[in-house]
Amino acid sequence: MKYSRILGTGSYLPEKVLHNTDMEKLVDTSDEWIRERTGIEQRHIAADDETTLDLAEKAARNAIDAAGINSNDIDLIVIATTTPDCVFPSVASMLQARLGITNESPAFDIQAVCAGFAYALGVADNFIRGGSASVVLVIGAETFSRILNWKDRNTCVLFGDGAGAVVLGEDDKPGIHSTHLHADGRYKDLLHVPNGVSRGYDVMQQQEAFVQMRGNEVFRMAVTKLREVVEEALKANQMDKSDIDWLVPHQANIRIIQATARKLNMSMDRVVLTVQNHGNTSAASIPLALDTAVRDGRIQRGEKLLLEGFGGGFTWGAALVTY
Repeated sequence: MKYSRILGTGSYLPEKVLHNTDMEKLVDTSDEWIRERTGIEQRHIAADDETTLDLAEKAARNAIDAAGINSNDIDLIVIATTTPDCVFPSVASMLQARLGITNESPAFDIQAVCAGFAYALGVADNFIRGGSASVVLVIGAETFSRILNWKDRNTCVLFGDGAGAVVLGEDDKPGIHSTHLHADGRYKDLLHVPNGVSRGYDVMQQQEAFVQMRGNEVFRMAVTKLREVVEEALKANQMDKSDIDWLVPHQANIRIIQATARKLNMSMDRVVLTVQNHGNTSAASIPLALDTAVRDGRIQRGEKLLLEGFGGGFTWGAALVTY
């Protein structure tokens, strides 16, 4: 039986930082309101000439270095993103070229918004378990600032840009114990960008395709579904809440994270929290948080991690991992 385990992690954040006090100059809001409602203090914003591919490349190179492999060892690239550089080719295939990978291995993007990294991890894990890949580069990368209405105070204060990456390798012992992925399209209008390529493309070209969100409804659904998927992951692995060493959640809102921690009977000092510094970076937020805690020494080899995320669609998912 083949399993996948994390060989190395990496991340990248753009240099430009917008503090809450900067947001006060853009929209009718306040530092106090943003902190109290979301926990966010600042977010990173990509430069005008910086793309999702650029962020993904820097995170990937950091993860490859940490894993101690060569780029051509990689036989699959899966990138979770909602903000690709272009309609096609995929960010993953362009990254393959950037990294100098010439082995003609598959590379593709997936789109599940803030649950994107959980989805990408699940896809990569199944490729390894099925024997179709042995070293997989998995990335969440976003330039979410490009699809924000900077006059909408309900959304523009929430999001930021960044990228996080992991390299998975095959092993005879489980690193990724299981992944659990879900979606329910009936709730699509609660959090969405209403226009795209086959609908409203003319509107997109006028830069009017922005994130729209009904925050209270999204909050309630996120808390419910994340609670359910946490229970599902523990039950599938016959583990107790006390078996989990670290919660590595999607960094959307401090109140959602606190609710999930309470469900696990876990104190907040065992929760990796980066929302205050990164904001919501969508598909990038889980791997960014993971890399932060690995590099600062909090997460150690052999510890059990619960990764979880919830995003538009609705989509949600979790992974139970021994690091």
